[in-house]
Amino acid sequence: MKGRGKPMSLRSMTGYGRGEATAKGLHVEVELNSVNRKQLEVRISLPRAWQSLESRVVELVQESISRGQVSGSVVVQVSEALREKSLKINGALAAVYLTELRKTAKALKLNDDLSASLLLSLPEVVSYSGAEQDIEFVWPVMEKGVKAAIAQLLVMRLKEGVELVHDLESRLKKLIGHLEVIRMEAPRVTERYRDALRKRLSQAGVTLDLADPVVTKDLALFADRSDISEELTRLDSHLKQTHALLKSREPVGRTLDFLSQEMFREINTIGSKANEVRITRQVIEFKTELERIREQVQNIE
Repeated sequence: MKGRGKPMSLRSMTGYGRGEATAKGLHVEVELNSVNRKQLEVRISLPRAWQSLESRVVELVQESISRGQVSGSVVVQVSEALREKSLKINGALAAVYLTELRKTAKALKLNDDLSASLLLSLPEVVSYSGAEQDIEFVWPVMEKGVKAAIAQLLVMRLKEGVELVHDLESRLKKLIGHLEVIRMEAPRVTERYRDALRKRLSQAGVTLDLADPVVTKDLALFADRSDISEELTRLDSHLKQTHALLKSREPVGRTLDFLSQEMFREINTIGSKANEVRITRQVIEFKTELERIREQVQNIE
């Protein structure tokens, strides 16, 4: 999105930020917090007088954040000095009102009981042109407070992102270890199947002739069905892509989530095709660790 600067590392979608700004008799306090969400969702609460500025606040958040649910509040305080300055009394108009009222009261033979409190009820004599009536007066101060809150929010999201990356890298190493064991065991699957077949037949009193075309065909079909070389290659590629993305300076949470799903698909295929106890054990451990990775990926922007 336009205006978004490049972060130094991956960022978490969880964070909190607070910002303040004071100027022109205004004091603005902004609080923002963010949690996981597949898309970007922004909800900001502003005082009624300044709700028309909500779209500008949302735009500032969108310029810096691409994913997560961001919610927060903006509080604006107007100083007494500014309020007093905003109070206007039209003395000339009040004098005209009083002259005409006294003239009328005398003509109608009424008591002249006019008091200062009457001025409050006379049209256009007392007016208040407060700051809340001028959003362009308020916006520069509010903008500064919002930007300060966003900056603090990003610092926390970045800090948590660094921790996430460290955790994911350590888990990726475990996946690579499981994959290497599977790669070493894969060529022995057919050999073990042949030995197991020979043992079962021997127990049944049948001698296995490896030169028998039927046996040769059966072993070839089994070797073809249990071949996991393509799945191993794709898994290796997915792991390398994931490792590279962890060093990215762009939001890659969606891509990491997609790669996690693809790795689940490949490892499930390996488990069903190989159907060998040593490989099955590695597949289970691989999937357990991969599930933890996927849970962590859900929190990456």
